Amino acid sequence: MSAAPNKDPQKPNRPSSGPVSPEQRRRFITIGAIAVVLGILLIPNLLHSGKVKPISYSTFLKDAKSHQIATATISNASGIITGTLADGSEYSATGPSPVIASDVEKLRADGINVQFSNPSSFSTTWLPYIIYILIFLGIGLFITRMGRSQMSGMMSISRSKAKSFDLDKPTTTFKDVAGYNGVKMEINEVVEFLKTPARYKDIGAKIPKGVLLVGPPGTGKTLIARAVAGEAGVPFFSVSGSDFMEMFVGVGAGRVRDLFQTARKQAPAIIFIDEIDSIGRKRGAGLGGGHDEREQTLNQLLSEMDGFDPTEGIVLIAATNRPDVLDPALLRPGRFDRQIVVPLPDLDERLPILKVHVTNKRLSPDVDLEIVARGTPGMSGADLANLVNEAALHAVRRGALEIHMVDFENARDRVLMGQRRETTVLRDDERERIAYHEGGHALLAYVLDKSDPLHKITIIPRGMALGVTMTLPEEDRHIYSREHIEDSICMRMGGRVAELLVYGDLSTGASDDLQRNTELARRMVREWGMSKEVGPMAWGSQGQVFLGEDLMHTRDYSDQTAHLIDQEVERILRDQESRAIEVLTQHRRGLDAIARTLLESETIDGEEAARLIDEAWGEPVHPAGTKTVRSLHLEEGADSSAGAGSSSWAPPSLPTV
Repeated sequence: MSAAPNKDPQKPNRPSSGPVSPEQRRRFITIGAIAVVLGILLIPNLLHSGKVKPISYSTFLKDAKSHQIATATISNASGIITGTLADGSEYSATGPSPVIASDVEKLRADGINVQFSNPSSFSTTWLPYIIYILIFLGIGLFITRMGRSQMSGMMSISRSKAKSFDLDKPTTTFKDVAGYNGVKMEINEVVEFLKTPARYKDIGAKIPKGVLLVGPPGTGKTLIARAVAGEAGVPFFSVSGSDFMEMFVGVGAGRVRDLFQTARKQAPAIIFIDEIDSIGRKRGAGLGGGHDEREQTLNQLLSEMDGFDPTEGIVLIAATNRPDVLDPALLRPGRFDRQIVVPLPDLDERLPILKVHVTNKRLSPDVDLEIVARGTPGMSGADLANLVNEAALHAVRRGALEIHMVDFENARDRVLMGQRRETTVLRDDERERIAYHEGGHALLAYVLDKSDPLHKITIIPRGMALGVTMTLPEEDRHIYSREHIEDSICMRMGGRVAELLVYGDLSTGASDDLQRNTELARRMVREWGMSKEVGPMAWGSQGQVFLGEDLMHTRDYSDQTAHLIDQEVERILRDQESRAIEVLTQHRRGLDAIARTLLESETIDGEEAARLIDEAWGEPVHPAGTKTVRSLHLEEGADSSAGAGSSSWAPPSLPTV
């Protein structure tokens, strides 16, 4: 029969107690010892006092004169008189101390057997002293243990905080890491070497001592390291770079030594250091000079990896998203022999990553993960996990039992554009200006050939923006042409130009657009050589001050060149502004149509905006297609085996010798 459930929510069912800890055992022993001592002191007196009749000294003398007292024993130490009455019962009386001799003679004259006693029982003579001695010994033992624990804490401060993974526990494997086949292929070679080192040693190959995982935050570097722990079959020690840092100089170096000594005892083994940039920064960098604790820790790490006593059978795997701040001595061959880049996932990798994250989610049949993957360019694995969770939360808020496609759309809008600001109330003239502003962006995004496809326009305040025009790239890009960059600048000019055409003046709404356009135009001139006047020369952005390479921002070109750069940046921005004025003037009817629809509906998708622009133009602006995100989706039955098969990757097996 099963146990009845607990009906009181304030008192949940508690599990059965486990084994008693040493601290609880010591507490029980202490309480028991105190109870025994109190029992020895109190119980005999309590039992004896129940049979003895207490009487006063005057009553005692009166009873003795009337022959009711049979015997009397007088204590010389306390003057207490005990004995038996004539009826056989016991009595007790407290007399004067010292005893009065005349009273004793009267007692004997009355025929009472009077005796004197010198008490020397254990409970009254020695037990109090023993108790005092035990108390002092206990206090001394307690102080000694406290001092020993503090000393052990001080001595153990240099011990490593690395966590050792138990090989018997189920851990993450390469099958749980979707995509990144190239990364898994490279790091699997290290795993195979640790499993079968003889094959590599026979041919003279040496295992890389260090593998550095480099990539943006959220791309799964730590997840890949956990997969190595599950695949390796060797001891795996995991530690964060911040665990080496303490306020005492030398503690970090001591922890590095302890970590490698522990790993040597269990070699072959793997050590994983997450966020290694916290201890591996360039030495002597920064405004305040070097950090003694960090530099000593780094020096010890360099010595352990490749010093006079090289470590054999230990592979160090580290992860960082800031490889530019690492010390060059840490990156040289012999220490970190391999640097594996873990980039943001592309389309073929985002789809299997989404499939992993929706494994335990209840999805509606209308959810197309391929469309979701296409609409999330630039998102990392952590971003995709957050997207799926936001979609599930939105479904719960709607009261739905399944996650629908509309939930993914709203989750993506929240992640990319920000939370909807329900409390922001706009005046009618502000809403109209925002509608024309966003309509200008949307019209140019649709009309221009090289701009990203139009996805959605809204005048609902989201995040820090009062309105958003959202475009999505039709495919993952790694390089950008000058035409694409110019169309992007022109598209961002659309809001400012639309306000200028409709109202004849400008507002503060184009602040962010102008900042981004100016930065993009400046990079075109200074870094990418896209200016005819400046020519094929590049002046990159200065390094960060904390690297210690440039304490002050300096430029490596003359004032004349700086003036020329400013002129070229201004020319690019004015050319694209003139181009935006020309296009919006030609499509003024389409701009008005989008603005009116936005004022009515507040949000329209790319398909609706394309239809409004085409109807106002009188014919399709793009005869080959509408150039919206939805028109770029894969047709049904299209081959997507590359993305679907990525999740079933398995490490290659070595040939049998």
